[in-house]
Amino acid sequence: MERISPLIVTPLGKMFASAEKDAVTGLWYVGQKYLPEGLSPGTTATNDPVFLALENWLADYFAGQNRRPDFRLKPKGTAFQEAVWKLLLKIPYGKTTTYGDLAKKIAAKRNLARMSAQAIGGAVGRNPISILIPCHRVIGADGSLTGYAGGLDKKIALLRLEQGKGHRE
Repeated sequence: MERISPLIVTPLGKMFASAEKDAVTGLWYVGQKYLPEGLSPGTTATNDPVFLALENWLADYFAGQNRRPDFRLKPKGTAFQEAVWKLLLKIPYGKTTTYGDLAKKIAAKRNLARMSAQAIGGAVGRNPISILIPCHRVIGADGSLTGYAGGLDKKIALLRLEQGKGHRE
């Protein structure tokens, strides 16, 4: 059964998470785009070990530490979305890639001549586990910071944090 966390306060705003068993299935900013319909912060999972581990990881992350989570990630999506999200996990901390580069990788994996960068953008935008599956590390081909469901201000802050420049509140 899926559990929903109480509000998690971060330097970039309030968030909440979902989990099943020992895995995080979602992490969203309150009010972000593509929030699953009817989903809101819970109140009953206050001492949940997965949510406590997630909160500790987030505290470390916002303190500038790059450490592996000590819990599993289990995002739910289509096979295509999940393939894109797996690629996002391979983008190194502090680095970026483009929608076009991801499209080329997916096309190669699927033995296709090409893949639409817009299709990749749709999957990236519907990533249900913000920050941990680093969709904020994907930028436009011209270096522009486009498309972040939590808002471009948060995307900029996350990239600045990972590049050692701190974040602006």
